[in-house]
Formats: sequence, C-alpha cells, structure tokens
Amino acid sequence: MVEVTVTPQSSLADRPVQIRVRGLSPSQLVTLRAWLKDEKGDCFQSRAFFRADAAGEVDPGVHAALGGNYSGVWPMGLFWFLQPDSPFRRLVKRDVAGSPFRVRLEVLDGLSLGTEPKEELLASCEAERWYVGPGVQRVPIREGRVRGALFLPP
Repeated sequence: MVEVTVTPQSSLADRPVQIRVRGLSPSQLVTLRAWLKDEKGDCFQSRAFFRADAAGEVDPGVHAALGGNYSGVWPMGLFWFLQPDSPFRRLVKRDVAGSPFRVRLEVLDGLSLGTEPKEELLASCEAERWYVGPGVQRVPIREGRVRGALFLPP
C-alpha cells in the first residue's frame, strides 16, 4: 500500500517539512503533485517526477526530481514552485492569522503532465502552512500615510 506523509503536518510557511513516499515498487516512476486553492479560489500547483529507490521510497530531500516544475534535489521544491493554473495570478495570503493554506500532496502513477490528472492516484495527504504562529497578536498600524501591521509574539 502506497503512503505519502509530510512531517510536520502543520507548520509555519517558512519552516521546512519532510515529504516521504513509501510502498512503491523499486524503480517505479511516479509524479508528486502539490496543489492548493487560494482565498479567491484560484488553483496553484506544482509537480515533479521521481524514480523510487530500491526500497520503493521517494524522499525529495534525498532523491533528485527527474523533471516537472523543477529538477534536482529540492526538499521544498513542491512548495516553492507552485504555479497558477490561470495566467497572471499571484499566490497571496490575505488572512495571515485566521487560517492556513492547505496544500494537498498527491502521488500519481507514472508521469502526469495535465492540470487535471487522469492517471491513477496512489496516495494523498494534506499539509497546513500557517503564516502566523500560535499566540501572535496582529496590531494594525495607521499613522498618516503609513499602513501596516505589527505582529507581537506571545
């Protein structure tokens, strides 16, 4: 049985996570896909192609991506290379304190190039990426023409 995990499952957006896929056949070609919908409903996604090692595992922090949105060893590549499905969109988080981005990670059999994958979904999981840590207080700043926010630690 194929399993994909992200550790930790919930983390701050600037903290690294470890992605692991287990239960594949040795040397099996798979596509790892990450995608999310922003607060406006726009979809952003990235994908990378991997060949499982002799133990049937894939770890983007150790194994090089063979292609997709990036190639080589990039432990956080699936998060860093998220691209919009619609042109001229930017990934922006407006409600930084109230909710995380929920990034869906999927393992697809073979090489998947389409935006709507038709290949077999082998496994999936979800990662939460928060922009403000627990207990942080957001104070709006309005002074003259200056606008901003002050984030105070707990």
